[in-house]
Amino acid sequence: MSALPDRALVRISAQERDVSFFANQSREQLRGAYREVWRKRREGLPLQALEIQIADVIAAHPEYHGLLQDEAGLRQEFALDGGRENPFLHLGLHLALREQIATDRPAGIARLHQRLAALAGSEHAAEHRMIEVLASVLSEAHSSGLPAQDALYLERLRRL
Repeated sequence: MSALPDRALVRISAQERDVSFFANQSREQLRGAYREVWRKRREGLPLQALEIQIADVIAAHPEYHGLLQDEAGLRQEFALDGGRENPFLHLGLHLALREQIATDRPAGIARLHQRLAALAGSEHAAEHRMIEVLASVLSEAHSSGLPAQDALYLERLRRL
């Protein structure tokens, strides 16, 4: 039985991709957009497909709900060396991973996710293990100035 609703892994239509949730937004605008999606979900307002995915990821993280309902929370700093996880980065990594799983890109990631979900006991627990690897690979790519390597990413996921 899946821990996530089927809609959590839907593909975004080409029309919706044209209106990107993430592109060309400042940090404040992006954080405000997360807040707005969460407000709409709480109030039972209609959501677009991407907003549903975002709301589902937020719903799976009750520890962030207060932050998203507090205007001051949107202005918080989350330094890499500050010992506090950046909730907005964490949510974004979940969304990126879910898109990878839904499209099976890189090839084989959907199968790896299924295997890890069985081992971890839930899809969400598997996602947490997988986003640690994703964050590491992205950080290394950023530091080196080279693109992230799919083969390295998949190999590290296989080792989980």
